[in-house]
Amino acid sequence: MRPASGTLRRVGRGYLVATERAIEGRTWFERFWNRAKAILIGHPLTNADLPHERLSKLKALAVFASDAVSSSAYATEEILLVLMLAGSTALGYAIPISLAIVALLAIVATSYRQTISAYPQGGGSYIVTKDNLGTTPSLIAASSLLIGYVLTVAVSISAGVAALTSAFPVLHDHKVSLAVGFILLITLGNLRGVRESGTIFMAPTYLFIGGFLLMIFVGMYRVLVGLPPVEDVAGSAQTATEQLTLFLVLRAFTSGCAALTGTEAISDGVPAFKPPEAQNARRTLTAMAVILSILFFGISLLAVTYSIVPREGETVISQVARAVFGVGPLYYYVQFATMLGLILAANTSFADFPRLSYFLARDSFLPRQFRFRGDRLSFSAGIGALAVLSIGLVVSFGADTHSLIPLYALGVFISFTSSQASMVRRWWRLRGPHWRRSMAINGIGAFTTALVALIFAVTKFTDGAWMVVVVLPLFVLLLRGIRHHYDEVYDRLTLDQPDQPIPHLHRPLCIVPIEGLHLATLHALSYARSIASDVVAVLVTDDVELAEDAQRRWERWGGDVPLVILESPYRTLVGPFLAYLDAIQTRKTDAPITVVLPEFVPKHWWEFMLHNQSALRLKASLFFRPNTVVVDVPYHITR
Repeated sequence: MRPASGTLRRVGRGYLVATERAIEGRTWFERFWNRAKAILIGHPLTNADLPHERLSKLKALAVFASDAVSSSAYATEEILLVLMLAGSTALGYAIPISLAIVALLAIVATSYRQTISAYPQGGGSYIVTKDNLGTTPSLIAASSLLIGYVLTVAVSISAGVAALTSAFPVLHDHKVSLAVGFILLITLGNLRGVRESGTIFMAPTYLFIGGFLLMIFVGMYRVLVGLPPVEDVAGSAQTATEQLTLFLVLRAFTSGCAALTGTEAISDGVPAFKPPEAQNARRTLTAMAVILSILFFGISLLAVTYSIVPREGETVISQVARAVFGVGPLYYYVQFATMLGLILAANTSFADFPRLSYFLARDSFLPRQFRFRGDRLSFSAGIGALAVLSIGLVVSFGADTHSLIPLYALGVFISFTSSQASMVRRWWRLRGPHWRRSMAINGIGAFTTALVALIFAVTKFTDGAWMVVVVLPLFVLLLRGIRHHYDEVYDRLTLDQPDQPIPHLHRPLCIVPIEGLHLATLHALSYARSIASDVVAVLVTDDVELAEDAQRRWERWGGDVPLVILESPYRTLVGPFLAYLDAIQTRKTDAPITVVLPEFVPKHWWEFMLHNQSALRLKASLFFRPNTVVVDVPYHITR
């Protein structure tokens, strides 16, 4: 065969490769759609371009660490919201709580550095747990992460919108619409591919980091030299509504642990780094942990120093920025950078949710569509699914960060624990160099993250964590159900013997349903006679006069093909036609039935709605009928 007009390229005997011209649209609508896609997400990339989609450390920090780093914008506020229940005097406990969270971050980051070294091909919680603890624990870890990624998008976007409405209160009533719009924009950016999305989102991430570092250093300088705040933001004295108990302190601690979400993202995305992948990923993880520690603890220190109390309509970050800079250009810069940083923190989930979905689909725990790479080599199905789920969550909770936080961190810490416990099992099993030290590090990580997950489940259960506790096992059952389906299909389709012959089928019986006698009917009859010797035309109608007219004309045009008139007094098409097929099948049980459908193909796309509705109904009903083949015979109407 000679490749036609440059659409195919021959590389060997019986081996052809499609060129870019092969995917060009053949109709004006396809060409329009391709041009629109090229403008929105870029021109299609080939598989050979995949190695060039790798990320440098600077871009990788923006893609994989934006979630963790930007959580410093709301973690302190979540701590203060709990502590203020015990009155103003309890707010000072935010400092030791923040130090404890920084220590926990150091433990988790150190543990994940070891995971990266052990799994340089990508060591997300799912892969590590599956390799060391088995299928069920790995599905628990994967489900926890998938839920966490969806919540990350919802929380980050909602927090970013809160920063925007703090600076511009007039937008407060439109926060849900703004949140949905931002999710759609990030979705579009990620459909452009990993490398390009990193380029797009890199500048806002570093604007966020730079703005927060500037605010912290200037604020600490003013405190150290004894300068008063530019604006007095000290909150009014809070009356205690609860006792300052260990339980309350633990609630504040677990609320602040939202700062750790996203820490595992780098270990999951090691293959996306430029070589040497593992080394670059470890360095990026360390940089992320250091930056997050400085930002988070710095904000907590300034908030306590300035006696800031969370208030409705203004975030803690906004109050700190007013205290340090006043309401001026730098204040609006910090608010703008906060909004961008929080909104683009969702990009971490858009980088890792599709990748994790790919691994699950590869192992047949999610639909195969999640393995597909789109035009720009991104996992388009995973990106689209994450967008839909997060939009649903934002709309359901009214883009309210405080309502979403209780759902947020539990699943993440479950996945942390699974990953670290798996690494302990790995070191014990392999016992390579320095295995005792490595096992001790991961053991400390597993213990601390398990303890935090338990504290979170207990202290936040009534606030909404119960939803995660309920949804998590249901999601695991869903993944297992999908795998069971694929295993069943595989067993039915697998060839039993390596030399198994092609099965022999009897000659088919062709049934041609017609609406009348015209050129499209004759075209379909001609095709049916070319593939079978036993052909029958069937006219389903409720019009007796039409049936009689069709019989008279059939004697002239129908040739030797018999016509069966099937009267339908209830004016339906599908039911009587299926009943006729059942009756035929009882007489010829071995012969497969081939239904040949004549269809019009009008010249203009908008004319499709005027034709073929009956054929569509028949196709939909025949698809699930056993021993039945449906063949479309299009007849192109030209002028």
